[in-house]
Amino acid sequence: MKHLKKIAVAVVLFVATTSFVNAQSKVAHINVQELLSAMPEMKSAEAELKKLQETYKADIEGSVTEFRNKATLYQNEAPSKSKEENEKRALELQGYEKNIGQAQQVAQQELQKRQAELFAPISDKAKAAIEKVAAALGYDYVLDATQGAGVIVSNGKDILPEVKKELGF
Repeated sequence: MKHLKKIAVAVVLFVATTSFVNAQSKVAHINVQELLSAMPEMKSAEAELKKLQETYKADIEGSVTEFRNKATLYQNEAPSKSKEENEKRALELQGYEKNIGQAQQVAQQELQKRQAELFAPISDKAKAAIEKVAAALGYDYVLDATQGAGVIVSNGKDILPEVKKELGF
C-alpha cells in the first residue's frame, strides 16, 4: 500500500510539473509607437495631415483678419452712425465670430476624421506584421512596450527589428 501511495504521489507531482511547464508562455515585447513612427507610410500620412492642417489654419486666420478689420472699421465709424446701424453691425460681427468658431470646430473634426482614415490601414499593417513575426518566432504574447502602455518589465525579447524587417525597412 505504501508503495502504491508513493507511485500515486509521484504521478501527481509529475503531472503538476508537466502542466506548469506547459502553462508557461513565451512573451516578447515591442514598442508599437516606435514602430509606427518608423514606418514610411506614417511619415507620408503625417505630412498629408500637416498640409491639411495648414490649409485650414490659413483659411481661419484669413477669416479672423477679415473679422478684425471689420470690427475696427465699425468701431471707428460708430460715432457717425445711428444707434440702429451700430446695433445691426454688432449683430453682424457676432454672427461672423460665431461662423469662425464653427469653422474651427469643423476643421478639427475633419482633421480627426482624416487622421483616422490615414492611420487605420497603417496600424492594421503593423499589427499583421507583429502577429506574423510573433507566430514565426513562437511567441504566445507580445506586449506593447510603449511608455505608459502598462508594461512593467520588458526584459524579454524585443521583436521590433524583426517586425521592421518583415515590413521591409
